[in-house]
Amino acid sequence: MAEPSLPTQQFVEIKEIRDGIIYLKTGGLRKILMVSGVNFDLKSEDEQSIILNTFQNFLNGLDFPIQFFIHSRKVNVEKYLSSMEERGLSEKNQLLKIQIEEYINFIRSFVERNAIINKSFFVVIPYDALSAAKEANGILSFFGLGKNKKDIISAGEKQDLEQLGHRVREVESGLEQIGLRIIELQNEELLELFYNLYNPQLTEKKDLKIFKKA
Repeated sequence: MAEPSLPTQQFVEIKEIRDGIIYLKTGGLRKILMVSGVNFDLKSEDEQSIILNTFQNFLNGLDFPIQFFIHSRKVNVEKYLSSMEERGLSEKNQLLKIQIEEYINFIRSFVERNAIINKSFFVVIPYDALSAAKEANGILSFFGLGKNKKDIISAGEKQDLEQLGHRVREVESGLEQIGLRIIELQNEELLELFYNLYNPQLTEKKDLKIFKKA
């Protein structure tokens, strides 16, 4: 008899998403930034050199790890083509109507032969260190002097959030110096991102809000 399959949630390390922050089951915190791209090849040699040096200085100046990841997804053009078809039906000029129909057929044929891929860039900022309040709680409890456990956890979480906030501002400042635009993902956008990552075959047919911001 086959063993019952385990729920998907058991394999996901996320405990909850609150106030734009990912809380892991291990106690760690994560913040995800969506970052605009740069067409590096169109820059002059001097501009390329400045970008590379600034980025190198930014990385060397960090005293904590960060993670970059690129998410690639097929662009859904069905909604766009549907709007073009509606425009063609309402068009009075016969020549324009024919041109719109030919354009729609060209786009459909092109997409069938060449998948259009959209790339989105993200930076993950972690904070895993135990706060001083949590460590102090263990010492005080040994001597029987510990405060209320709920108060200690709240103080510890507040300190962790402050430390994560400092890291986020440092990363944002460094990336903005390169000329990049940064968006801090909030609850709905984070849920959408993870849904897309775990269900790529379903989200190819959807227009996702998060990727319209890039």
